[in-house]
Amino acid sequence: MPKAKALAKGRVVHFDSEPTEGKTEIKKIEQIEEASGKLDFQAMEDKLMHSVIENDEKAIDDGNLIKESFNQGVSSFTPDLVYENLVTNYKMAKQLYGETILKALTGYDASYIEKNINIPEFKREIKKAIEEKIKQLKKEKVLDSDAGVTEKGVELAALVSCVEELDHMVSKGIIGEKVNKKAALYGDREDYKPYNKGASYRELALKSSIKTAIRRNHKELCKEDLKVFERRSRGQIYVIYAIDASGSMKGKKIGASKRAGIALAYQALQNKDRVGLIVFSDEINASVEPTEDFTRLLKSIIPIKASSETSIVKVLQKAAELFPNEDVTKHLLILTDALPTAGKNPEKETIDAAIVAKSAGITISVIGISLDKNGARLAEKIVDVGEGKLYAVRNIEEIDKIVLEDYYNFSEY
Repeated sequence: MPKAKALAKGRVVHFDSEPTEGKTEIKKIEQIEEASGKLDFQAMEDKLMHSVIENDEKAIDDGNLIKESFNQGVSSFTPDLVYENLVTNYKMAKQLYGETILKALTGYDASYIEKNINIPEFKREIKKAIEEKIKQLKKEKVLDSDAGVTEKGVELAALVSCVEELDHMVSKGIIGEKVNKKAALYGDREDYKPYNKGASYRELALKSSIKTAIRRNHKELCKEDLKVFERRSRGQIYVIYAIDASGSMKGKKIGASKRAGIALAYQALQNKDRVGLIVFSDEINASVEPTEDFTRLLKSIIPIKASSETSIVKVLQKAAELFPNEDVTKHLLILTDALPTAGKNPEKETIDAAIVAKSAGITISVIGISLDKNGARLAEKIVDVGEGKLYAVRNIEEIDKIVLEDYYNFSEY
C-alpha cells in the first residue's frame, strides 16, 4: 500500500495506509517547507497559510469566526447590530450567532455573557470589545468596510478548516485506509464468485457462503460452498459531493458536512480521482465540476450557508450535467436531512430523475441525517435505482468517516 501524508500544524506526518494493531503507525515527522502536490495553496495568500500552519492562535480564532459565520448564516458583523441583539434578547442572539462567534467577538464564554448581560458596566465592556474586534478584522482585510467577509476571510477560514480536518483524520486514523462498513444500511451490490486458492480472507463473502451451504443441505460450511467478493476494476473515479444547504442544516450539521467534504476532496485527490461539488436547497446554489483543484473545492465548500427548502430532483439533474461524457466511474453522494419538500409530486419526480441519472452511468448514494420514515423510505428507493448505498447518521461528528466509507466502497470494488 502506498504511504500517505497529511498537513498537521507545521509538520508533514507520514504514515502507512494499513493500520497496525488498530492504530495508525507514524513513520516519520518532519518540518514542512511548502504545501505541495494536491494540497496546493498557491492561490491563497502565503502569509495566511504560514500563520495557520505555524499555529498562530489569533489567525486560527479569526478563521474559526469566519467559518462559523457561514455555518450560522451570518452575512455581516455590524458592531451596533451585534450589540443590540445581545442586550435586547440574549437567547435569540445566541441562537443567531452561536457560541463560537459570541466568544470570538466579546472574549467571553456564552454562559458568562448570559449571567452578566444585564449589568451596565458589562454591557459597556462587551460593546467596546465587539467594536475593537470588528475594527481589527477590517484592518486585516478579513472583513470589508461594510463588515462583510472578504476573499481573504474566506481563504483564512478555508485554511483553518483544512488543517483542523486533516488533524482530525490523522488522529482518528480515517485517512488512507478503508473504514469500518457497519454504517451501510441498504444497497449492498457486490457480485460473488466461487472461492479459489490464493483469495484473501478479507474477500470472503460469509453470508453468501452460508446461504449456499444451506441450499445444498450441508450441515457445515465446506470449501466448495465458499464465495468471495468479485473485485471489479473501476478505473478513475469522478465523485460529486452534494451538500444539503436547506434551513434545517444550519449550524453544526452544515459545519460537519463541510468538514466531510474536505476529507473527501483530500483523500480522493491523493488517489488521483476527481471531486465535484453541488450545494443545494430548493435551487442549485453552487456547483463545481469534478476537478483536481483542491484549493478551488476548499474555497467553494467554506462559504456554504443554509437556507430555504430541499429539492433532490435538481441535484440529480445538475450532476448529470457536471459529469463528463467519458468512460469513468461516476458516483454521486447526496448528504441531506430531509427528502424532499419542493415540487408538486416530489417523490415521483425524484425517482424519475434518479432513473435518468442511472441511465447516464451515475451511481447514487445517500447519507441521511436523522431522516423521518418517509424520507428514509424515499432514500431507499433512490439508492435502489442508483445502485448505491444508504447511510444513517445519528452522530454528526461521524459524517466525515461515513463519506470516506462511501468513497472507498465505490473506489475499491
